[in-house]
Amino acid sequence: MAHTSDPAASHDLIALGERHYLPVYRQRQVVLERGQGARLWDRDGRDYVDFAAGIAVCGLGHNDPDLVAALVEQAGKLWHTSNVFHSEPPLRLAQELVEASRFAERVFLCNSGAEANEAAIKLVRKWASAQGRAPDRRVIVSFRGSFHGRTLAAVTATAQPKYQAGYEPLPGGFRYVDFNDIAQLESAMAGGDVAAVLLEPIQGEGGVMPAAPGFLQAVRALCDRHDALLVLDEIQCGMGRTGALFAHWQDHVVPDIVTLAKALGGGFPVGAMLAGHRVAEAMQFGDHGTTFGGNPLAAAVARVALRKLASVDIAANVERQSLALRAGLAALDDGRGLFAAIRGRGLMLGAVLAPAFVGRAGEILDRAAVHGLLLLQAGPDVLRFVPSLNISDEEVADGLQRLGAALREIHAA
Repeated sequence: MAHTSDPAASHDLIALGERHYLPVYRQRQVVLERGQGARLWDRDGRDYVDFAAGIAVCGLGHNDPDLVAALVEQAGKLWHTSNVFHSEPPLRLAQELVEASRFAERVFLCNSGAEANEAAIKLVRKWASAQGRAPDRRVIVSFRGSFHGRTLAAVTATAQPKYQAGYEPLPGGFRYVDFNDIAQLESAMAGGDVAAVLLEPIQGEGGVMPAAPGFLQAVRALCDRHDALLVLDEIQCGMGRTGALFAHWQDHVVPDIVTLAKALGGGFPVGAMLAGHRVAEAMQFGDHGTTFGGNPLAAAVARVALRKLASVDIAANVERQSLALRAGLAALDDGRGLFAAIRGRGLMLGAVLAPAFVGRAGEILDRAAVHGLLLLQAGPDVLRFVPSLNISDEEVADGLQRLGAALREIHAA
């Protein structure tokens, strides 16, 4: 259909952001207006294939009719009650999350991944306190390269100095070890002061780095030996992204706590902390709370997203399109030497740039956007692919073609 937006108006809108936003983002110079499936259009009518999905949020793509229907129906009934009163959607969502998880007994609903991780950190401390552990014996171990959110406790758990710089003094009680190094973890837990180990089954911001085969099982064994909790951050890698509803199912471990957000709401803000039997009763009345968490709108959407993301059709498509992306990236790289490796699982893939192209991920993203492809990076050296889990064959092929045009320009430069 014809598009009549004024390019000057887009420029003016971008100028508003530059004038009024806190300048914590470096956004690309487009104003996105609408989406359908794995495609987006900006205000000037240009179309984009979306390999980013709002940072792995839009697991069912844009404008999914079932999510829209759930939102519209609930919007005509009830938006907010506070957690002083009950409403049906969050009650049903909590039940369905417990049943889907295979391990949880209770759920805390919130609005974001950072809030879910903050709740998990507090739950660990509360549990340790109930065990009679002194404050200096409530240490949480996390891993270098991790990312757990931007609140002060979550950013302290995030073992990347670039996210922490300038926010000191940081909260105490955290200890860092190298990811996939079980010997370091064993040494870090030897003193008996560790209450929990927190990790992502696949590190997202840390470069799309999967846990090595057997690593999560070894971590679980260490937690059992030292009476510590295993806390899994599945905010990015969960909800079907790796080909299973929960990424840790593929690692054959049972966690004590799992945090979720992103794709759980399909683009509507929602988060959840799932608590297993060891910690399900550790928090009682007044110990934690949220004004908006578990509101009827978010819960109504999340119920539909959860059902669809748990389907065999989604799992099959993730496997199919993961293979297609890997094959397509290998073909684009043939003879160019752009990539040192392709790693990840399912539709959470990272293309690691070869030494000759190290540090140029941002430049590649800029060129990709010019060619109508939205892509992410995971640090300066890794291209990150986290498209919608129902992305079609045509959308994958079109996106790869556009990426190829961008890579040819980078290679020739």
